[in-house]
Amino acid sequence: MSHHNRTKVAIVAPPWLALPAHGYGGIELVIEGIIEGLQSIPGVDVTLFANGAHKLRSVRTKSLFSEEKFTQLYKPYFESTAVVQAHLVHAYNEILREGDYDVIHDHNPHIGPLFWSLASQRADVPPVLHTFHGPPFTANGPSNFGSVYNTADIDQLKHLGKLFVTSISEAMSATIPKSLQTRSLAAVHNAIDVDKFSFQTEKKPYFITLARFAPYKGQHIAVQAAAKLHKQLRMAGTVSDIESNSKLLAELANPLSSYRGDVQFRYYSDEILPYVLRHPKITYSGNLSGKRKMKFIAGAKALLFPIQWDEPFGMAVIEALACGTPVIAMNKGAMPEIIKHGVNGFLAEDEQEFAEYMERIDEIDPARCRESVEQHFSSSAMAASYLDRYHEVIDRAKSMS
Repeated sequence: MSHHNRTKVAIVAPPWLALPAHGYGGIELVIEGIIEGLQSIPGVDVTLFANGAHKLRSVRTKSLFSEEKFTQLYKPYFESTAVVQAHLVHAYNEILREGDYDVIHDHNPHIGPLFWSLASQRADVPPVLHTFHGPPFTANGPSNFGSVYNTADIDQLKHLGKLFVTSISEAMSATIPKSLQTRSLAAVHNAIDVDKFSFQTEKKPYFITLARFAPYKGQHIAVQAAAKLHKQLRMAGTVSDIESNSKLLAELANPLSSYRGDVQFRYYSDEILPYVLRHPKITYSGNLSGKRKMKFIAGAKALLFPIQWDEPFGMAVIEALACGTPVIAMNKGAMPEIIKHGVNGFLAEDEQEFAEYMERIDEIDPARCRESVEQHFSSSAMAASYLDRYHEVIDRAKSMS
């Protein structure tokens, strides 16, 4: 690490959800962990640019919006893009006005790299580190994956200013487009505050899935294996934007439901529901948060993570491990960076192996699962790694001027 006595950081979160995240929160939970970790390091001063519906008590927050904008995220281009564009310009104006930041850490997908590559060409704008949180980079992603990072926009970035990038796993870093490879820093794994997760050694006889329902998340493999092995399976997560079992049942029973055209709803209806109807041991628990989610995870024999894509990371995986709950996953994406085969879970090459590992899950010691997160995926470790990246960005930007 470079010797910087003081580092003033502007963290620019997406505008959709406020921090702290209530219930669902992917990028937001990671940003919370970064902030908490950085604030325990002497000489680091953090300002957060985020949605202002509610605020983290521990950090100065600047906001353009006073209400959450998540419902506009999937609206037409002219509605959703205007939100993030205004948010980024607000952050830019405030950073220029204050004039004493050392580095900007941006977390806004797609528009963020474009915006900051242009903005950071000004001499009075500090260097920028952008984190690619996913989904994977691809030139032509399969449509049933729902979301991929199409590289067309990235490939057009010819004048990068003082923009640098990182990602959340080595697997994702390996796919960063060539146009950015000279500005790509070593990956920083996502992390959690392990102390917030309940460790439990005594497990109940049920398996879980914890993810939004989509073909690339692979819940159909989990239900097929559970049915074949006569295992109890409890599934949690959103179906499209449906969060409760009661609403899901109402929409499934309605032949004129507007959700019929939604890929994720049809996936549940066609691939998952038949198993729920035929097998009483297979159930849907809705979208869980807080204590209900913690109890759900901590009591499970294992988290089933049968992904059908190159998952960039997988927060549910480290959340389960922190609770002492092992993970059975397909050997794709970042899974080998998190799961040590036979130690804190199993990595399967195909559906047959996946089912076989469900029968062997008692071989895994819950204490080893917890230790794997404490050692490699703690918020303090993530924050220290990001501080290293900040100093690398600052030093490289100085050498460019």
